[in-house]
Amino acid sequence: MRSVGKDIQILCGIAGVSRSGYYRWLKDVDKPDKDYEDYLLIKEIFEKGKRKLGWRTIQMKLFTIHRIVMNHKKIIRIKNKYNLFTKVRRANPYKAMLKKTKEHRTFENVLNRKFNQAKPFRAFGTDITYLPFNHRMAYLSAVKDMASGEIVAFEVSRHIEIDIVLNTVNNMKQNKNISSFTNIIIHSDQGAHYTSPQYINMIKELNMVQSMSRKGNCIDNAPTESFFGHLKDDVDYTSCKSFEELKELINNYIHYYNNERQQWNLKKMTPVEYRNHLIFSQK
Repeated sequence: MRSVGKDIQILCGIAGVSRSGYYRWLKDVDKPDKDYEDYLLIKEIFEKGKRKLGWRTIQMKLFTIHRIVMNHKKIIRIKNKYNLFTKVRRANPYKAMLKKTKEHRTFENVLNRKFNQAKPFRAFGTDITYLPFNHRMAYLSAVKDMASGEIVAFEVSRHIEIDIVLNTVNNMKQNKNISSFTNIIIHSDQGAHYTSPQYINMIKELNMVQSMSRKGNCIDNAPTESFFGHLKDDVDYTSCKSFEELKELINNYIHYYNNERQQWNLKKMTPVEYRNHLIFSQK
């Protein structure tokens, strides 16, 4: 009859481990896992982040939520130990395709934060914002005159496809107060809407000058962002039950903003009053 030691030696050989390693494991097998409590904390954050969080975000959330300072090496070790592997976002093939074809173009920052324009209809800012309502989402595209603060065109849409900016430009073309669009600067971010060939061609046909913020720099389009901020402070759009109700609310607010809402920095005038004041003073 073979000895137990001989059997262990054979099994260790099959498993590819040393006998000393086996005995060390046997000695510690019943001890509690010293990483288990930290693992539970990390796992909770990791799962809430849909398994997409890296060690930096986990480290920040550990401190923010639990006031725990944990070394990044420990977080990485525990993630590896318990197979908490971060999902890596795949590269967007459409973005790569757009770069290769060069159909989507960016433009230099012609406006360069020259927000204090002396004449109306010389420089516009444009952007898109989100309007959540009744568990749904709508979107507002607007064009703002830098001199008067007037919203010269806008579009409210259920969708954020390219049509939202194309319709905004068409609405701008219908503005009877603008006699010519030639050489008017229209400034935006570098989003896909504003770099699309369709939008670029529409702006080019109007002989406008396209200008863009530097990448990731929202301050370059601060006046338009400021209007969206005022709208969201003043309007209870989240209470709307239907898209039609939301659209009417936005229409009414922009009419109020342009024609009734006096502003301190516009000499206590409304945007339309200030626009007329600037035009009259230059005659």
